[in-house]
Amino acid sequence: MEDFIRAVKQLEDEGSEPVSVLRTLRRASGLNDAFIQHYLGDADSGGPEITPDLSVYISRAVRHSVTTGAAEEGVVLTPDGTTVALTPLLLGIEAGLLSRSKGSVRGLYQLTLAKDLDLSSMHGSPENQLLGPDGCWDNITHPQVFTLSDTPALLTTAQINGGMDGAVLGMEVSDTSRRPMKLSDLLMEYYCRHLEAGGLDVASRLISRRRRDNFRELVGALVLSRQVVRAVELQRRLKGLSKMEGNKKRQLWAVVREGVKEFFHKYMACPPIIPRCMWQAKPYKGTPTNLSLPLSYLFIHHTFIPGQPCLTFEQCSEDMRSMQRFHQDDRGWDDIGYSFVAGSDGYIYEGRGWHWQGAHTLGHNSIGYGISFIGDYTSSLPSQHSMGLVRDQLASCAVSGGRLKTDFTLQGHRQVVSTSCPGDALYSEIRSWEHYRE
Repeated sequence: MEDFIRAVKQLEDEGSEPVSVLRTLRRASGLNDAFIQHYLGDADSGGPEITPDLSVYISRAVRHSVTTGAAEEGVVLTPDGTTVALTPLLLGIEAGLLSRSKGSVRGLYQLTLAKDLDLSSMHGSPENQLLGPDGCWDNITHPQVFTLSDTPALLTTAQINGGMDGAVLGMEVSDTSRRPMKLSDLLMEYYCRHLEAGGLDVASRLISRRRRDNFRELVGALVLSRQVVRAVELQRRLKGLSKMEGNKKRQLWAVVREGVKEFFHKYMACPPIIPRCMWQAKPYKGTPTNLSLPLSYLFIHHTFIPGQPCLTFEQCSEDMRSMQRFHQDDRGWDDIGYSFVAGSDGYIYEGRGWHWQGAHTLGHNSIGYGISFIGDYTSSLPSQHSMGLVRDQLASCAVSGGRLKTDFTLQGHRQVVSTSCPGDALYSEIRSWEHYRE
C-alpha cells in the first residue's frame, strides 16, 4: 500500500484534486466500462498527466485478476497485515466524492461489492465456496506476488476487503466537511495510522483495522441484497436485455440471499483472522491430529510471555513466531499449542486452527479450542476490543460454522500446562462468559 500511495502522490504533485486523481487512476487502469460510467462518468478526459512508466505501474497495481496459477493481481499488502484489492476501494471513494448529499452515495454498493456478489451467487455451486479464499505473499517485507490458498472463488477476500473499505471511505467523504485535500492523505490516515497503548479501545474510528465494524454499521443483509439485485437489473439494461420475468426475478432473489447470507457469516459474524503463512509459521512437525467436530469448550489463556500486548502486525507476527519456537524447540511439541491467538491490533492469529488438535489444556485438547491473548494479564485485562473478538465473534463464528455445539462452555484457567500461570483477573472475567449461547 505504501508504494501505491507514493504513486498517488506523484499524480498530486501537479495540484490535482482527489476526483481528478481518481479519474486518472481509472483511465490508466482501464476501469471505464459502461457499468462504471453509469455512476462515475467517463474517465477518458481530465485529470493530471501521467508518465508511461507510472501508467504501467498503476495498471498493474489496480486492475484486478486471478491467474491460472492462483496468483491474485491488483491487490496490495496493507500495514495491518491484510490484503486489499484497489479497484473497489478507489471506485467507492470516487463515488463518495461525487455525492451531493451527506450519507447518500449513488452506486456506492454496486461499485464496491454488489456487482461481484451477484457473480458469486449466480455461479457458485454447493461444491465450491462462493467467497474467498485469502492467500499469502511471497515476501512480507517486499511483497511482489500474492497467491490464493485455495481454489479461487469469483470474489476473493482481498476484493471483499477493498469493497468494504471503498464503501466505508466513500460514505465518509460524502460529507463535504470530511472530504480530504489529497487522496494520499486519506489513504495514509486510514491504512497507516499507528495504534497507541490501549489498542483499538482508544483508536480512531476510521482506520482499516475497523473495516468490518464500520461496514456492519453501514448496511444490513436485506439492503445489500437489494443492491445486488439492482446491479443485475442495471447490467441487463446496459446490455439491451428485457426486464426479468417474475419467476426469474424470484430465482435471482433466492441465490442473492444465499450469497449475502454467506458474506455476512464469513465477514461480519466471524472475526478477521491472519493466516499462518502471513505470520510466517514454520511447518507442523509430523502429522496433525484432526479434531472431531463439533466441540464443547473454548479454553481461554494468556501468554504471560510475551508479556506486552502487541499493537502492530509486525510485532504480533514476531510474538507468534517466538511462541512457536518455544513450543516446538523447548517444549518439543509439534507446533504452537494454541488454536488461535488474539492480538491487541484488532486481529485473531491462526495457530493450529479449526481442524487440528492443539496442545493448550492438559487432558482437554481433544474436546475444545485453546485461545490465548498475547500479553501478561496477571493483574489487568486485555483490551475490550480483543476480548470482544474472542467472546462475541470467534465464539459465534465457531457455533454458526458447526465447529462448536450451540450450547458450550467458555472456560478460563488459573494454571494449565501449556501456559505460564494465567492470572486471576483474566480468569474472573472469563468466568462471566461461561455457558455462552448463540
